[in-house]
Amino acid sequence: MDLTALSPESGPEGDRFSHAHPGRHWRALTSGAVECMVCPRRCKMHHGQRGLCYVRGAWDGEVVLTTYGRSSGFCIDPIEKKPLNHFLPGTPILSFGTAGCNLTCTFCQNWEISKARAWDRLNAEAEPERIAEAALRHGCRSVAFTYNDPVIFLEYAADTALACHERGLKTVAVTAGYVEPDARVDFFRHIDAANVDLKGFSEDFYRKRCTGALAPVLDTLRYLAHDTDIWLEITTLLIPTLNDGDDEVKALADWVAETLGPDVPLHLSAFHPDHKMRDLPRTPASTLTRARRIAREAGLHHVYLGNVHDPEGSSTYCAGCGHRVIERDWYALGAWGLDHQGLCQSCGTRLPGVFEAAPGTWGRRRAPIHLA
Repeated sequence: MDLTALSPESGPEGDRFSHAHPGRHWRALTSGAVECMVCPRRCKMHHGQRGLCYVRGAWDGEVVLTTYGRSSGFCIDPIEKKPLNHFLPGTPILSFGTAGCNLTCTFCQNWEISKARAWDRLNAEAEPERIAEAALRHGCRSVAFTYNDPVIFLEYAADTALACHERGLKTVAVTAGYVEPDARVDFFRHIDAANVDLKGFSEDFYRKRCTGALAPVLDTLRYLAHDTDIWLEITTLLIPTLNDGDDEVKALADWVAETLGPDVPLHLSAFHPDHKMRDLPRTPASTLTRARRIAREAGLHHVYLGNVHDPEGSSTYCAGCGHRVIERDWYALGAWGLDHQGLCQSCGTRLPGVFEAAPGTWGRRRAPIHLA
């Protein structure tokens, strides 16, 4: 896509640049354009133009973020919905996002937000401090940047994460991990847990289905696993005939086990026809079950199934003795087999993750809220 061919938006007042917030991670070019350096696309833009993500643009010789302080909505979710199964289980998390995305996945399951252009849907009163205060007021233990990829609203997410930490709240990023190294450090500086959406395990899949690249995502995963204390989990949506083959699942699981470690949880989720990919069927439950078996045989200790009702594939088992330590039915917790230190009550093996003395009791509720 030739970004310089996009038509500029006119007038500083009343247009979509009127809510612009100064961006970080960009540089001026000798041509008079500016280059955004947040993600590997490195969009080059002249005054009034936007990058592919649609929320970062050029204005008065700098890159600006046009969705700072504006959200597509707020909702209190079970943290298991992110999905995070080893981070404060059973607790409520305040989730929010903005609009836009820096990938163009034809199978996007959340395209109404990630591809949104209806800016009047965004909440104009969602400053970082108000978000943190709302999370405290509603009894949340953490705040999630989700729905669309928070990398593209880096400045907004970073300021909100800092406001949350100042109030004792944890922060969660749900992201595709498609980000440049310097921006990556900045973005994750105040993040406590992340679920990275690993779309597939081939450059061909990323190029054809997402107009992106696999290598930068793998770099992000290595960074999170080895250079930070952030709790990491991974999600892969298995799409029939495209990325659900046994060889690709095994290659993905082998890489996670060998490069990141066997304790990194992997979530394998079912695809449903959506966005621009409505010609393929839903992922059969048998495909997920087989993929889970392959991943476990590759050495991964914690492999979960998502978007299907499978209590066994949703529950957590001790890597030491095989005892079920966290029972799950969808997002609701059942029997709890950990002691107050996060150790298996049967054999004393520590379950990797971030746990409190007792699980939360939020259950499977989903509660939309307004900040006012």
